[in-house]
Amino acid sequence: MSKITFLGAGSTVFAKNILGDCMFVPELEGFEFALYDIDEQRLRDSEKMLNNLKESLQKNISIHAYLDRKDALQNAKYVINAIQVGGYKPSTVIDFEIPKKYGLRQTIADTVGIGGIFRNLRTIPVMLDFAKDMEEVCPNALFLNYTNPMAVLTGVMNRFTAINTVGLCHSVQACTKHLFNGLDMDLNGIEEKIAGINHMAWLLEIKRNGEDLYPEIKRRAKEKQKTKHDDMVRFELMDKFGYYVTESSEHNAEYHPYFIKSRYPELIEKLNIPLDEYPRRCEDQINRWETMRKDLVNNKELSHTRSNEYGSRIIEAIETNNPFKFGGNVLNTGRLISNLPEKACVEVPCIADRSGVSPTYVGDLPEQLAALNRTNINTQLLTIEAAITRKKEYIYQAAMLDPHTAAELSLDDIVSLCNDLIEAHGEWLPEFK
Repeated sequence: MSKITFLGAGSTVFAKNILGDCMFVPELEGFEFALYDIDEQRLRDSEKMLNNLKESLQKNISIHAYLDRKDALQNAKYVINAIQVGGYKPSTVIDFEIPKKYGLRQTIADTVGIGGIFRNLRTIPVMLDFAKDMEEVCPNALFLNYTNPMAVLTGVMNRFTAINTVGLCHSVQACTKHLFNGLDMDLNGIEEKIAGINHMAWLLEIKRNGEDLYPEIKRRAKEKQKTKHDDMVRFELMDKFGYYVTESSEHNAEYHPYFIKSRYPELIEKLNIPLDEYPRRCEDQINRWETMRKDLVNNKELSHTRSNEYGSRIIEAIETNNPFKFGGNVLNTGRLISNLPEKACVEVPCIADRSGVSPTYVGDLPEQLAALNRTNINTQLLTIEAAITRKKEYIYQAAMLDPHTAAELSLDDIVSLCNDLIEAHGEWLPEFK
């Protein structure tokens, strides 16, 4: 029996989306959906939910929950990863609260920045353990990584393990739709080209019937900036650097040195930047979970509409040999983006079919966009060095090279902040204590 293994299956809503989508692929009839999580209660919730969905949709699949990871991975053909190491409490709270003592504010803290660095340091050892198990029990499986920080974790898997890995994010498929809806523009018949790095890929081309739509986009965006809205940072970047970025304004506010500045506190209000946004979302999800749990887990008539997530469509393309094009995160081997480092993980158009996942060549990005990407890649690569060598100085240097952190703090304060975070994370970072 072929198997899809879901690591972090206690993420019940996400498991419903990804594995529920897979239930709409006829070629997956007879597959086992193997669920693994370290939280047994959440694992059982997801198992019950998926069994209810299976019965409701009348699908011929088997669903099994495992408390032993290697058993869950045994002979898997596809592995989906959606873990969070350290959880909201204590780890995410630490990532936000300790930097605040230094005057360093964040919005999401899951990509780069000081929060992204420490999220990576907690997660990389777990991912390497996954790879070690997979090399033993399912060495040919395709690893679909949904866990952030996307670029670093996908890069680590592809550079330091034998596991074939592609990183998947929501931002590429949502980018143009969000932009056009916000500007009241027609989405029909558009042609787009997107490439860069995760959460900072660029809408390089946007056309309809060969006509460049950027002039009209920029005209409408300039007009919209006169009133407050939720895309102000992205429009500001587009105005100054020429292109629209894939990920949200709340994310991009902390990827650059221009927006969250103690010297210019008025920018927070002016550009509608939601400081501490991720903790608010976490608290809201925690508060809503018990109500959601009743509706989701115990619902015998549970329904599902196939989502826009790439996961099931990649699997379907491989199983059917009907090609599927998507934006994937892969190593920049052979310089897919020729003016970014070869060790970087890049987000480029990819094709999935029976031969697997094949990334496409992009060439040079506009130089200003490559420069912005490189500022984040610098921190990503130093974070990987820290995790692999277990040398503290690379943690310090990763933080020193982060655009937002470097714009706010002195070198000595950055070292002190990193030491405080290492101490606070305790059991999650034993190799650095």
